[in-house]
Amino acid sequence: MSAYQIFEITSLTVLSAILILDLLLVIKRPHVPSMKESSAWVAVYVSLALVFAGVLFAMGDTQRSGEFLTGWLLEYSLSIDNLFVFIILLGSFAVPHALQQRVLMIGILIAIVLRGIFILVGVQVIESFAWVFYLFGAYLVYVAWKQAFGHDDEGGAPDNLVIRTLKRRLNFTDEWHGAKAVVRKDGVRFFTPFVLVILALGTVDLVFAIDSIPAIFSVTTDPFLVFACNIFALMGLRQLYFLLGGLLERLVYLHYGIAAILGFIGVKLVLHAMEANEVSWINGGEPITWVPHIETWHSLVVILVSMVVAVVASLWRMRSLDRTDATQADLRDDDHEKVDV
Repeated sequence: MSAYQIFEITSLTVLSAILILDLLLVIKRPHVPSMKESSAWVAVYVSLALVFAGVLFAMGDTQRSGEFLTGWLLEYSLSIDNLFVFIILLGSFAVPHALQQRVLMIGILIAIVLRGIFILVGVQVIESFAWVFYLFGAYLVYVAWKQAFGHDDEGGAPDNLVIRTLKRRLNFTDEWHGAKAVVRKDGVRFFTPFVLVILALGTVDLVFAIDSIPAIFSVTTDPFLVFACNIFALMGLRQLYFLLGGLLERLVYLHYGIAAILGFIGVKLVLHAMEANEVSWINGGEPITWVPHIETWHSLVVILVSMVVAVVASLWRMRSLDRTDATQADLRDDDHEKVDV
């Protein structure tokens, strides 16, 4: 067994233990976490990701270390979209504040399992059909365009196809009964909104995985690293929801940053497909040698710059609007004082 295989087994064991511990804490202590608590947990999960990359680097595997760091930042930045949907879903289902942590945690665990399956399928497809990178790249460029200039709210709708199908076939109650998934009324079994919101979170995340999984394949096709990047991105998502929930709606330029990342990754995938071209009607089925090669560190710089610029621009606009509101309020006060006189 190689050192890297030992690292894989050890890492998955430790991550599984952390997720189980986190789930037990959420179940035993249902509460709304404070800003301080949320910040601490986000810092813990970020530190764990950096330790993960650091261990790979210390093992002498600098390539995988760089690929993980880039892939993790990519998945983390793209997962911001999930937070917007989480806000919509938890509000639409009127999830009690004390249960929000539990709902999010279970939904994230479902998302991890679904993404794991998605990754395994994706790796097999890529190994068998290298030309699929052309499709992945074109799709991500299309998604980037919609992210920047379109208005696609279907992913955040609480009544998606899965939810509508379940509502037609099963009995559901509109009232919450704590964390109970099933209750009985007059001898009839009813499912509670607890079941619906968890399924909604899981299925919506799978929709987002259709964007993010092809994107991570531009960084690495190692299934373990791809899965690890997704786990670390999702693990801190619940705490990030409570930390940034109120601020997210005011980061008005964030979607442009995400669009820039997706567009860049889409182009990178197409260029990669051209480098390893096997499509007979493109360049006679031979690799295209003149295309530029984009290194992992290039992707890392683009991801960091796109998110920093988007966040700073949003904060600057937010500050400008606050100043404008304050000035208008002062003018109204002056007008009232003149009227009184």
